[in-house]
Parts: sequence; structure tokens; C-alpha cells
Amino acid sequence: MNELQEPTFGIDELCTLSGVARRTVRFYTQKGLLDPPEGERRGAYYTRHHLEQLLFIRKWQAAGVSLERIRRLLQGEEAGLPPSMPEPGTIEVWSRVTLRPGLEIHLEPGRLGLTPEEVRELLNRLTRAAFDAGSSS
Repeated sequence: MNELQEPTFGIDELCTLSGVARRTVRFYTQKGLLDPPEGERRGAYYTRHHLEQLLFIRKWQAAGVSLERIRRLLQGEEAGLPPSMPEPGTIEVWSRVTLRPGLEIHLEPGRLGLTPEEVRELLNRLTRAAFDAGSSS
């Protein structure tokens, strides 16, 4: 019987597929964000699991989530928990959006765990709701 083998990648192929630099892959491994490669030295290789980890990291980084929080998410330490409070000295970028005069929303997408697309959708819905509420008065 012909068993399908899971694809494996060298570091260069992994970097190409994930869009992450070689140096960054090593940094993520050192910081515990990415599992070490399988095998040893020149025979080391990466699997689909490693690629999924890198894509997960990139997605959350694009949403503004800290590497420490991403590490905890990858390790399952935060499943279902609300975002943690930032450490002293953490820099966050908050957005202040005026929905209509007298009504603003302040949000930090990283704490919410939202992608840029999800933020746009949320703001669109809130803007529509605020407009509907204002036109019915």
C-alpha cells in the first residue's frame, strides 16, 4: 500500500513558503515560538506543522499581537481567555474613531485579537448602527 508522506521542507523552502526570513525562523525557534526542526544538523527539516506555526505568527503579528502573547497562544496557555493586560513599558497603538458627533470608539486591535479586515468590518457595522440610531431620533 502506498502511504502518503507528509511534505518536508528545508529552511530555504520554509522561508519561501512562509514569507519569513531565515534569521527570523531561527529567532522564533530560540524564543520558543517555533518548534525546533526535525532531525539534526544538515539533515534537519521542517514539516507542515512548522509552516502553520509561522503563518499563525505572521497573522497575529499583523494584527499587532506581541510575540510573548503569540507564544502563549501557540502553547495553548490562553485558549478562551481574554487578552492580558500589557506589561509596563509596552507600546500600543489605539485607534479613536468618531462614529457620529458625540459618539467615539477607542480600540486596540492587538488586544482584541482582530485582523485588519475584522476591524474594518466591526467599524462598518458600528457606523451603520450609529447612523441608524441617529436617523430614527
